Amino acid sequence: MTEHIETPPPIVETVSLGKQFGSKWAVQDLHLSISRGEVYGLLGPNGAGKTTTLRMIAGLIQPTQGEVQVLGKKPHQAPLEVKRSLGFLTGSTGLYPRLTPVEMLKFFGKIHGIPQAKLKQRIEQLVEDLDLHSFAKQQCGGLSTGQKQRVNICRALLHEPTLLVLDEPTSGLDIISANFILEAIRRCKAEQRAVLFSTHILAETELLCDRIGILHQGSLTREGTLAELLEETESPNLASAFIRIIEQTDNPSQESEQEVAA
Repeated sequence: MTEHIETPPPIVETVSLGKQFGSKWAVQDLHLSISRGEVYGLLGPNGAGKTTTLRMIAGLIQPTQGEVQVLGKKPHQAPLEVKRSLGFLTGSTGLYPRLTPVEMLKFFGKIHGIPQAKLKQRIEQLVEDLDLHSFAKQQCGGLSTGQKQRVNICRALLHEPTLLVLDEPTSGLDIISANFILEAIRRCKAEQRAVLFSTHILAETELLCDRIGILHQGSLTREGTLAELLEETESPNLASAFIRIIEQTDNPSQESEQEVAA
């Protein structure tokens, strides 16, 4: 008799998710499923609906239609439980300028209810992992953009969330600071957390992501592994595949004509 192996439920699941602002749908009929230990990259042109999607999943805005579940909980029904299991970071997340990075982490650790001994250990580990040593006791107001973002990723990881949601986490960063954040994402995957992030830097997506979703005009137009997207579009790299998918979505009749001609 073949042993039945039960598939664990997804960390994130959206069903027919949509958000309307006035008469315009920013996101419409979105179905996503992200598993433990998976890095999922959400790509799309400006205005495609990426940030709106991430904010709905994080519980920062409520959907107009459909639903989101994080570890089986709906953010608007169980906001505290979802926040405990989730770390959220954008490229514009602010820090308290008069606090040092260590003071910031202590402050947010207390908010999360992390016991003092464990909090001390977590801060030491994050300072080591993100290499904050040289500025850990400087006021955040005097830090560079890259240093601030490294502090922010520490803040997002402090309570050991099961899900990490990142919106353009390396935007505007130098290569050294960006690499620290990419390494943090790799560690999350190794620790069997789920990571959902959006970026315009396609090389990051190629390096990190198990699956990729492409949003355009509020709809998920394609989804798959890098290899699947390259094969489907007959492209040598993700940048070429991305452009072709957007062009196909904007001009479906042209693609049909090419198929007939072939």
